[in-house]
Amino acid sequence: MKRIALTLIALSFAYAGAYAQNFLERLKDRTKDNIENRIENRVEQKVDDAVDNALDKLFNPKKKEKKADEERSEERQSANRPEVSRPKTERSAKAERPDARPSAKTVKSEYAKSDFVPGDEIFFEDDFERERLGEFPLRWDLLDGYVETASIEGRKVLAFTDDGLGQVIPNMKEKWAWLPEDFTVEYDLFIAPLSEDSGSTLDLSLCFGAGGQQDYYNYRSSVRFFYREDGSSSMDWSLKKPGSDMETRGDKALGLSSGNSDYNSSSPVKAGEWNHFAFSFNKRAFKGYINGMRIINVPSMEAPGYFFFNSGSEYRYSGISNVRIAKGAVPLYDRLLSDGKIVTYAITFETGKADLKPESMVEINRVAKLMKEYPDLEFEVQGHCDNTGSDRVNDPLSQKRAEAIVSALADLGISESRLTPVGKGSHEPVASNKTDEGRSKNRRVEFVKK
Repeated sequence: MKRIALTLIALSFAYAGAYAQNFLERLKDRTKDNIENRIENRVEQKVDDAVDNALDKLFNPKKKEKKADEERSEERQSANRPEVSRPKTERSAKAERPDARPSAKTVKSEYAKSDFVPGDEIFFEDDFERERLGEFPLRWDLLDGYVETASIEGRKVLAFTDDGLGQVIPNMKEKWAWLPEDFTVEYDLFIAPLSEDSGSTLDLSLCFGAGGQQDYYNYRSSVRFFYREDGSSSMDWSLKKPGSDMETRGDKALGLSSGNSDYNSSSPVKAGEWNHFAFSFNKRAFKGYINGMRIINVPSMEAPGYFFFNSGSEYRYSGISNVRIAKGAVPLYDRLLSDGKIVTYAITFETGKADLKPESMVEINRVAKLMKEYPDLEFEVQGHCDNTGSDRVNDPLSQKRAEAIVSALADLGISESRLTPVGKGSHEPVASNKTDEGRSKNRRVEFVKK
């Protein structure tokens, strides 16, 4: 055995040497030192490969097949990993790893632990897709500074471009008293990638005022999120208590996660990515979440009448997208008893795709929990959309989205035999498609009891 192995090694060296000689002759015009270095590396590699292959065939013929299977598996996993565009600074390039971002299942599992309950009835939603770049977004009103529609990572966003200073409020009929007693506010915020030359900071405030307040500078409560050029982030809040001038104050250091070992990988805030912010108010209680993790939990807060976004510092690389404001949620089983179905707007997808957004897992987990509590429940899972686009696109897309929901529920232990995915396209609207609010109501998912 040893003699055969040594013979193979010798043959490998001979083959590699001949290969190197031919290579030198073909590239003799290039710098000799560079060529010799490259040849040395290739010779070593070919020798190692030849020896490994020879020994594998002699001693472990199944190893090669197993290794090939592992390599194919790794290629499939790599293809499924989401990619993040980051500037290749010395620091980020050194720390970059192939698995820097979690897989889709890992991201979704974070939301499985969230207790955020989205509002049922959307009364304001803006993804800015209908806006023209460089123009002020039509569904907003400017209070101070300068704001325009920009594009980040393929999405249109609300961007503060006047040295980061600006204050904007949703354009409502009742400017200072339009929030109900139960409501949720959600939006996506792109956090700039980490880089030593970034120099960008963000001080974004979500400010709340009392009903009827005419002077927005005298807002009663505020929540502020900070993202700093040193890679740290935090959130602080000052919330007025009901019937007094007393405040509930708090702050939380959040760190920053970027797939970089120099930073806190457990932080809910992801650099170089879209981050989902969500807030809920239920008559008195106020909660705040970042990417499914609860950051704020205040049991008693004065009921606000309005809110506006306030940006107080340099804001070059970030933007707000997918703003959604909704009235408070009704328990799923109560909706099922009263309507015979569950209509939800909390299950959302990437634009034009059947890819579930991670925050959708909050609602999907609630449905799974309900179905586990009531094992006789069976649903037709219906995907509905507005009339944007043709039926040729919308019909199969809504079917694929319904199937994606069924697949997600199956991953949570619900038998697919209890679920029937049906794509309804835009054929069953519940509101006019002529308004943004109407289109928002038509983009929905229904769980119809069978």
